[in-house]
This record gives sequence, C-alpha cells and structure tokens, in this order.
Amino acid sequence: MLLMPKRDWQWGYNETHGVLSVSLGDDMEFLSAYKLKTLIPDAKEPMEFSVEHAKFYIDLVDRLSKSLALNDALIVQIALNATAAHFLLKPQMPKSWFFNVSHQCVYSEVGKLFQLTTSEHTVLAMVIESGLQASLVMIMSVECRLTDTKKLKQFETIKVMHDRLAPLPIQKQVNAA
Repeated sequence: MLLMPKRDWQWGYNETHGVLSVSLGDDMEFLSAYKLKTLIPDAKEPMEFSVEHAKFYIDLVDRLSKSLALNDALIVQIALNATAAHFLLKPQMPKSWFFNVSHQCVYSEVGKLFQLTTSEHTVLAMVIESGLQASLVMIMSVECRLTDTKKLKQFETIKVMHDRLAPLPIQKQVNAA
C-alpha cells in the first residue's frame, strides 16, 4: 500500500543516523539518504511536511506507479528521497564532466527517467529538478562510479547539463531500478 501524506508528517534531522528523516506518525520514521553537509540550514530543525511537499510527493508517486514496475515500498522510498532532495538539499553546480554527451535531444521534466553514461558504465537517473540548461538528478541505480575514488550511492544527487541525459531504451521504462 502506498503511503499518502498526513497532517502529522514532519521533517527532522535524525542525530542517531546522521540523516534527514520524515516522521510519518504512529512511531514510524523514514530515513532519507541525505547527510547534514548536503542539507540547507533549515533542515536541521523540525519542519512541517507542507502542502507543497505533499503535492510534489503525490505527483511523483503517481508518475512512478504508472511508469515503473516496482513494489509500493520502493515507490514510496524513491518519492520521499526525491521530495527531500527537491526541497531540502543545498543548490549544486553542474558536474557534467563525469558523463558522456548524449547524441539524442531530450526534454527534461521532474520525474522523468534517463540514462547517464560514464566511461565505464551506464546508470539510471531520475530528474528531481529541471532548469533551463541543467537538471538535478537522483541516481536510481545501486551506485554510480564517477572515478576510481568517487562514487554516488543510490538516491544521491548530481546536477548535469541536459546534453548528458540519454533516453531510456523501451524495455527499461517498464522494468527500471
């Protein structure tokens, strides 16, 4: 069953785990993938899960439910991490140099899935914030190795220019992640 936002949902910082969390009421807490150094200063203090946050989350859950063959728990996990990243992460500068240029023109929009290709592999990414020339994407694959010493884990974010976003092959759109 998909979790839908309630009035008692609240953002907070979980000191024990060192990450942003969402209190879902009834002694349930969702731990995001985001550590303090990546968060805006306000994220350290308790904050309501606002109507704007709820709308973003619900729209994303709806889009993911229609486009991916995933269980409800994973859809909720993806949508909550994406909502946290969209609203509570510090702004980033593009770091497109890690990825190859795509030779196909794409239209970037929130919730859309793309491939990013490094010199070694291809990963699945979802747009969580789209700008005129670049998008903030969340890594959907288990990890994305950028260099020998730098890698992104699932749900971490990176901003890339739109020319790095490659469309998914048709079969991946159904069985992603």
